[in-house]
Amino acid sequence: MSAQARLRTRTTEYVVSVLPDGSGLVLDHWGELIDGPVEAWSEPDRIVSFATTADAAPLEFASAGQRHVQFSELLVDRGDGWLGAAWTLRGDLETVSSVDGSRLTAEFADETGTLVLVLEYETSTRHDVVRRRMTVRNEGTTRIELPRAFSAGWNLPLGQALHVDYLAGRWATEFQRRSIELQWGTFSIGSRQGVTGLLFSPVVTVTAANVRTGHPDRAYGVALEWSGSWRLQVDSTSIAAHTRVSCGVDEDTTTVTLLPRESFTSPWSTGIMSSEGPEGLTREWHRYQRVALARDLSPMTRPVVYNSWYATGFDVREDHQLELARIAAGLGVEAFVVDDGWFAGRTSDRAGLGDWTPDPSKFPRGLRPFADEIVALGMRLGLWIEPECVNPDSELYRAHPDWVYRAGDRPLVTIRNQLVLDLGRAEVVEWIEHRLRELLRSAHISYLKWDMNRPVSDGGRPGDLHGSEWSVQHTRGYYRVMRMLRDAFPHVTIEACASGGGRIDNAVLALSDVVWTSDQVGPRDRLVIQHGFLDAYPAHVMSSWVADDPGHRDRMPVSLGYRFAVAMSGVLGIGADLGRWTEAERAEATGLVARYRDIRPVVQRGQVVRHGDPHGDLYAIEYAGPADDPRIVVLVYDRDRDRTRDLDRPRVHPTQLTPGVRYRVEGTEREVTRESARSLGIEVPFELAPDADLLVLLPIG
Repeated sequence: MSAQARLRTRTTEYVVSVLPDGSGLVLDHWGELIDGPVEAWSEPDRIVSFATTADAAPLEFASAGQRHVQFSELLVDRGDGWLGAAWTLRGDLETVSSVDGSRLTAEFADETGTLVLVLEYETSTRHDVVRRRMTVRNEGTTRIELPRAFSAGWNLPLGQALHVDYLAGRWATEFQRRSIELQWGTFSIGSRQGVTGLLFSPVVTVTAANVRTGHPDRAYGVALEWSGSWRLQVDSTSIAAHTRVSCGVDEDTTTVTLLPRESFTSPWSTGIMSSEGPEGLTREWHRYQRVALARDLSPMTRPVVYNSWYATGFDVREDHQLELARIAAGLGVEAFVVDDGWFAGRTSDRAGLGDWTPDPSKFPRGLRPFADEIVALGMRLGLWIEPECVNPDSELYRAHPDWVYRAGDRPLVTIRNQLVLDLGRAEVVEWIEHRLRELLRSAHISYLKWDMNRPVSDGGRPGDLHGSEWSVQHTRGYYRVMRMLRDAFPHVTIEACASGGGRIDNAVLALSDVVWTSDQVGPRDRLVIQHGFLDAYPAHVMSSWVADDPGHRDRMPVSLGYRFAVAMSGVLGIGADLGRWTEAERAEATGLVARYRDIRPVVQRGQVVRHGDPHGDLYAIEYAGPADDPRIVVLVYDRDRDRTRDLDRPRVHPTQLTPGVRYRVEGTEREVTRESARSLGIEVPFELAPDADLLVLLPIG
């Protein structure tokens, strides 16, 4: 029997072995590459009191019945009082290795021989992510329920005193950085909303809270690639030497039912280890998202966008849209997106949602002539859509009132005057796919902003044996439509949105091109949101707009240049009412769009380092370009505009300059090196704006 498997990533190694009795896999090593054998996990002299050996072992996946004291990722209910399962490995560990990585499969059977558990692993030498998921298959003749069916249990060799970093928030304040100290307890985050949610992001960073572990700089990141209801928890107990992070579909709202011959496959969970602390994890997450999730990193899939929402609201008129489009084209915009209000009956958020045909009173010629004019201006046409939702006042709802989620005769709950379509119904998914195909074939449309402006309430399907899997089914229906769009319309850029950042996770990043990070467009507030976002997600997906809204919280006035500098730190968009901008503002914006298009390869493909605190006086984001564009770009944001203190002029200290290479600060004769940049810094002239600047460092030898 093959008793150990070693999975190689770019710079680390993940090693598991089979327990001597074949009852499970345990973690032997997760860290730096080891040249030589790795000893299998064993604690022969340890006394486990008031628990079982399985409760103390670093099991890769545990079920009740196997463990009896500690948390288990899998709960099994056969309906006759026989709960849980105990496992035995079938055959050998199956490892397939290639130049690009490895795949491992381990199959177990329970004590009855009728329930099968399959654990899957994937690694790649292009990045340091380890991917894991499980499948449970019912080979018996009776129904089985899984009240909990998580994806994986991750064992982190960090001891029992932990520091946990995570991202939390709410509408318009997403991705706020938070942390806790954890000793002998459980920390849990998640969503019951049917979508990833605004409250938490499905990713944590865990480090040791003291240096006694022997790995003071080691950090581990765990994420769930899932866009429905979910749960992620960090466990530190007095029984196990390892910290445990478990994650999967939310068990409060989901019970998986397996009829004979049915199976359930969990979402992928991902883990990263870095010996360079949390900043190292950020770099590795970004690398994974660039090389494994993004279909490409070209400007074609991430154009400079103008969105008309703040200029028009629901008052969409073809002639006005064309006026805005002409101004946008003059600024250098590459895609013109008509937001909510373009379709039949849509004069407010109370009607029309679901009726995805152009309103003849707004587009009397239809969409095709309008699209042709946008294309003639040198831009692509985009539309806002919300395919998962419907207004009660719509032709779709009047025709299919049974297509929305409902709990029997309980009164329907509307949010934003809309209900949610049940994407667990095949006919609903097929209808959405059909309508989107018709829409995209009706005119030259090559950009879609997919929104979802409410959580799912009363999810389920009374009378359906699988109705309690509604969140899983809805998410898979959403993925199916997104895959159809990518396969059938590869020229279409997809921007994923859910009332701002309500559905952002690595699964969405694999199916979309950009994400709408937040409905908050106030520049100072937005800078804080983007600072947290970049902890776990990359700049090349971070859609950000220049708008006129001062923000919801920090309303301190800023310049137009500052607003552009915030939006230029990801995928640039403009959402202001261009008709109200002065000629001077338009001229300034034209120059700033051109500058962004010049530095875009570095911003979207480079390695990101953040300097300082966005709440502080001086904050900067540094991008080190890829091999084919080795420039260093630094965006600087200033809160303290006092320039009278000659001895205290603001300086930035970029850290990613290549040793032995001299750089010239673009537009000047100043030269810097890695050493001088770190120790002396670079004075910020604030030429872009009084409160923001853009420094470009050009390698010259």
